[in-house]
Amino acid sequence: MVIIIFHFFLIYSAAAVGLAPPSTYLDGCQPMSCKRGAPSVRFPFQLKGRQNESCGSPGFNLSCNNKNQTVLELPKSVKLLVKRIDYVKQMIQVYAEDGCVQRQLPNLTLSSSPFEFMSDYYSFDSTYKNFSLFKCAGEGWSHYGSYYTIGCLSREPGSYVKYTSSDYPNTDLFHCSRTMDLREVPEGLISDESNNLYFNWSRPECGDCEARHQGCRRNDTKPSGFECFVIPIKHMGTRTKLMISGISIGSFFLALSLSVVLYMHHLHKKEKDAQGKIEQFLEDYKALKPSRYSYADIKRITFDFKEKLGQGGYGTVFKGTLSNDVSVAVKLLNNFKGNGEEFINEVSSMGRIHHVNVTRLVGFCADGYHRALVYEYLPNESLEKFIFGDKGENHFLGWEKLHEIALGIAKGIEYLHQGCEQRILHFDIKPHNILLDQHFNPKISDFGLAKLCSKEQSAVSMTAARGTMGYIAPEVLSRNFGNVSYKSDVYSFGMMLLEMVGGRKNIDVKVEHMSQVYFPEWVYNRLDKGEALGMSIENEEHDKIAKKLTIVGLWCIQWYPVDRPSMKSVVQMLEGEVEHLTVPPNPFASKEEMRAKLPINRELPTISE
Repeated sequence: MVIIIFHFFLIYSAAAVGLAPPSTYLDGCQPMSCKRGAPSVRFPFQLKGRQNESCGSPGFNLSCNNKNQTVLELPKSVKLLVKRIDYVKQMIQVYAEDGCVQRQLPNLTLSSSPFEFMSDYYSFDSTYKNFSLFKCAGEGWSHYGSYYTIGCLSREPGSYVKYTSSDYPNTDLFHCSRTMDLREVPEGLISDESNNLYFNWSRPECGDCEARHQGCRRNDTKPSGFECFVIPIKHMGTRTKLMISGISIGSFFLALSLSVVLYMHHLHKKEKDAQGKIEQFLEDYKALKPSRYSYADIKRITFDFKEKLGQGGYGTVFKGTLSNDVSVAVKLLNNFKGNGEEFINEVSSMGRIHHVNVTRLVGFCADGYHRALVYEYLPNESLEKFIFGDKGENHFLGWEKLHEIALGIAKGIEYLHQGCEQRILHFDIKPHNILLDQHFNPKISDFGLAKLCSKEQSAVSMTAARGTMGYIAPEVLSRNFGNVSYKSDVYSFGMMLLEMVGGRKNIDVKVEHMSQVYFPEWVYNRLDKGEALGMSIENEEHDKIAKKLTIVGLWCIQWYPVDRPSMKSVVQMLEGEVEHLTVPPNPFASKEEMRAKLPINRELPTISE
């Protein structure tokens, strides 16, 4: 605010000072100009009609034309427009209005003026010669011998104008006729085609006065004819001083008042913006929290369950559309299954999750016996479709995309374990529960078996095994392998990762050799021996990706939870280079070998559900 006040004070003070009488010359010859931005006219120049003749030196005549352009008048009747006057270097820059100064050369007698022609801003041209102009038939050229063409005078079709020094014999001028003779013309002036001319004057020598920021005026009593003088400032009267002081003080308080108003407006706008942000946040938060729908709403959203997407033991999934044309997937739960635990798990878990790799729960329905869950719609269905070929169909996504999907799933699980207020254990990580959006970005779904626990605790108690066979961690089936914890999700992720690499179920009785029935054990043996993994690999980069996914998957399916990495470590391994990974211990060794590697205490603290 202080800066604003100071800024306005300077502005109004400057305005007030501007009302004071300007610096004046004692003889009344104040500098003048034809218009704003035009060169300032002062001694030795004199502006006709606006200054007295005594204000200038003889021959330094300037005037204003009907366009208020400054005009330099040279003998005899030559008029050039003034572009700039340098009083310190005593130089004036001029140009012809029609762009052809040579057209006025017949009227120029530069020797009768106080000016000397300069070939450029720094160089004098003291060479004065006599020239003859010739009008010649045919097309013009730049020069021939000592004969030169004047471009701006050679615009008549079929002819051109040449000039030549009178000191040279007039030969080779066939088809030409003499038009005029010029006397005492600077050679550079007749040949200049730039229309940007410079003239210099040597007397009166006012350059030193100007350099000292003093005035220069005519004084016929002096031998030089001029004198330097200090430009006085006219003293203001008491009334003028009071007027200027009043204006300054009034301007200051006006600026102060305006600053206060602006500052208050700024505070009000800032407060209004803050309130708007709060309102927007509350609106966004309301949109992010799951909405509750009635059964009639569910029927309307699904158009009376018109388009069926899938069916399972949990219920049936239908496609629906919200009022804002957003597609959703509606899972209608079976009324006869369970006691509502799956429904409660889904709503309580997914209602607090907002992550790019987790399916968003848009809303739910709990209307009498009708229960339904409304999710965002993901058009590419589940990962299962793309890693398990059905009836010879090939939906392989490519190794780069498989790696992206694996990394996205790992980040989603890491978020469930560490990113929420309470740790969420999914307990059913498998390809069928990984959905893909339109860009094949993975999203974890189906939290019907999920459990919540504190992030400070490492294990949960369970009365019965939960999950899908083939993905259930050993400790979920038998406590001999340790307590159930978030490491159970790591095991399920590892089994799914190996399925992504192998393109088939982990247990497949349809293979030709019995040794390949349990794929994880088969792939570990080949990896340990440095043999090919038996998959379609096109190049070295694809081989590195397959090897990386295999090693990470084998680390994740270690039998004992404490031997498995956390999901944070899994993400780091997937983002790193395969050369930095080590092959894990064989998870399929005999029970005695595994016990020999166990530390004395592998127990984890247990919490109730």
